[in-house]
Amino acid sequence: MLEDGRHFVGEAFGVRGETFGEVVFATGMTGYQETLTDPSYHRQIVVMTAPHIGNTGVNDDDNESERIHVAGFVVRDPSRIASSWRARRTLDDELADAGVVGVSGIDTRALTRHLRERGAMRCGIGPATEDPGELLQRVRMSPSMVGADLAPQVSTRAPYVVRAATDVPYFRVAALDLGMKRATPNALSALGCEVHVLPARSGADELLELTPDGVFLSNGPGDPAAADYAVQAVRRVLDAGVPVFGICFGNQVLARALGFETYKLTYGHRGVNQPVAETATGRIMVTSHNHGFAVQAPLDGVTQTPYGRVEVSHVALNDNVVEGLACLDVPAFSVQFHPEAAPGPHDAHGLFERFRDLMAARR
Repeated sequence: MLEDGRHFVGEAFGVRGETFGEVVFATGMTGYQETLTDPSYHRQIVVMTAPHIGNTGVNDDDNESERIHVAGFVVRDPSRIASSWRARRTLDDELADAGVVGVSGIDTRALTRHLRERGAMRCGIGPATEDPGELLQRVRMSPSMVGADLAPQVSTRAPYVVRAATDVPYFRVAALDLGMKRATPNALSALGCEVHVLPARSGADELLELTPDGVFLSNGPGDPAAADYAVQAVRRVLDAGVPVFGICFGNQVLARALGFETYKLTYGHRGVNQPVAETATGRIMVTSHNHGFAVQAPLDGVTQTPYGRVEVSHVALNDNVVEGLACLDVPAFSVQFHPEAAPGPHDAHGLFERFRDLMAARR
């Protein structure tokens, strides 16, 4: 049941029950396990546009967090069997064990076209025997994503360390966990970084007392305008001259720290096939995305901010949304997409090396 009254009738998938959230669509043909366990999807009902989901089942290695975070899951045609040597469970069983309410057998193409025209909106999944009017009323009473401060709900509760994969650590990174995926600190670890992961509400004192070579700002859910605690922490890190690298939600937090505004996209970017252009070189990357908010900044030229000159470094080719920022006078940059690419193409993985080189240059 959508907020505007349109509804679809299908079959239960996962747990039978009722759930509410913002309904969004993801365009990846694979990677559903990583999508389900991505903390950025917290309080969202995810519609998969690929018609056949669950083919490879669920394994014990590809989760991006400790649990499934989606509020609900919508697919057209769930696979009846799991066909992969890595599979340990079926997708349906995994959703049921996690208590995730889903629906299958609906026209996901029609639903996606509706969301593209009307925008992401509140949604509910419930028993078809229930009065549709009552379900619609509860959908409209459910909270909006605008103004939602969700990062602390999915962040780590206590600091932890991901050791460097090299014989000795070359760099120490303080990572602000706003809803971070496992692949991200692992990518930094592979480059010789010892990653100290801190809860979302950690202040600048906690970040800087680690004497880090750099500060990383992770992806995460919710409205960046509600994460003023993170913005204030980043401003003090910038004042200290410590290199900063942000991705996804972290890009929006850095942008707000620099003085830019953020806004909600009509239906967002979610999938593993989003083309992005690097403005300085014209290089095009196919990238992994998951965001419903974006940065408001001039696409051309340089903008003066309280931290010096800043320019837009990347632009989405589908709709000209800002996809990255580069600071010219302080050691900081960010991108709106996911260079760790779990799931997704590895075109942007070199951005971690750029962060490593930035830290090395500031020593």
